[in-house]
Amino acid sequence: MEHLVNTNVKNIEISGIRKFFNMVANNKDMLSLTIGQPDFHTPEHIKKAAQHAIDANQTTYTHNAGILALRESIASFVENKYQLTYDPVKEIIVTVGASQAIDITLRTIINPGDEVILPGPVYPGYEPLIRLAGGVPVFVDTRNNSFKLTSQLIEEHISDRTKCVILPYPSNPTGITLDKGELSDIATTLKDKDMFILADEIYSELVYDQPHVSIGTFEEVKDKTIIINGVSKSHAMTGWRIGFLLAPAWLTNHILKVHQYNVSCASSISQHAALEALTTHGMEDPLMMREAYKQRRDYVNKRLKEMGVEVILPDGAFYFFLDFSKSNFPSFDLALKMVEEANLALVPGDAFSNYGEGFLRLSYAYSQKTLEDGMDRLEEFLRTNEGLLK
Repeated sequence: MEHLVNTNVKNIEISGIRKFFNMVANNKDMLSLTIGQPDFHTPEHIKKAAQHAIDANQTTYTHNAGILALRESIASFVENKYQLTYDPVKEIIVTVGASQAIDITLRTIINPGDEVILPGPVYPGYEPLIRLAGGVPVFVDTRNNSFKLTSQLIEEHISDRTKCVILPYPSNPTGITLDKGELSDIATTLKDKDMFILADEIYSELVYDQPHVSIGTFEEVKDKTIIINGVSKSHAMTGWRIGFLLAPAWLTNHILKVHQYNVSCASSISQHAALEALTTHGMEDPLMMREAYKQRRDYVNKRLKEMGVEVILPDGAFYFFLDFSKSNFPSFDLALKMVEEANLALVPGDAFSNYGEGFLRLSYAYSQKTLEDGMDRLEEFLRTNEGLLK
């Protein structure tokens, strides 16, 4: 009966990140720096808000777009943090994580055969959703441009079938982001074109050396821009599954229809937890985590430089993308060799599109002690395999 399954579903695969993580997970001696999940616990006041929601029987369906108080808090949060202005009644949808927000956006705007431009290497969750919506991903090689998708690169890949450009910054897997000038150039390029901008800004609170700038602040493209964000990374709430989508009212009206028939609404308990996260009590929660990640980033960067591993210093998120392109090993084979010889797991770069081949992704969303052990294992592995960096 398998031949009856939707062809688009049969043609996509499980994420390469999860595939490799699952492959090594049962090895008790393995040190894994694979998963991009905060190692902090959800703050206590947020957990207590969820417990209160249960005790108060706030366990029913909410408005399809989410609890109005939460949408109002989201509007206040993004205005205070990023100077974004959205109407909580008409322009904000609370979603089941950022992933669902991306899915319902693409299913709303994509017709069969439409093209979606996105940088390569890139988080592997976009391509399957584009294909499931009937679209065609158009990857742009950013390896020689510090992993940045620029206005020039976008223009070179626009066709008469281009429907959307995805800006996933700060980036998974590279940690790179775009500054105000680079975003301004993109806005100028796209302002008169009939295409959407999908900006995945889930790591916006984890930017270290400069303030995060959103493409949504550029009025010339605001009417065609969809902003995706959430509390998973900023407040260590990955399992709560609360994201949010911000877009002009005319578009949100259509996206909400897909959202309604997809999930009805996000979990009411998780919404009350997110409301607490985005109130005054929770506004400062990301700061401690951000500072810890910055210290870990600087430590890992120092160790990698001492080993001679080529990297670009991440602007945000919690990943390094290690360049092993001079070795003779495909990414997967090199990652497997590292597992077998050093009991150290990093994610093969080809999980992030063909343009990730030759790289390995290292997540520093782990404790300092774990990172120290991991760097020691990597250093010993490179010492016994001298040719990998030449």
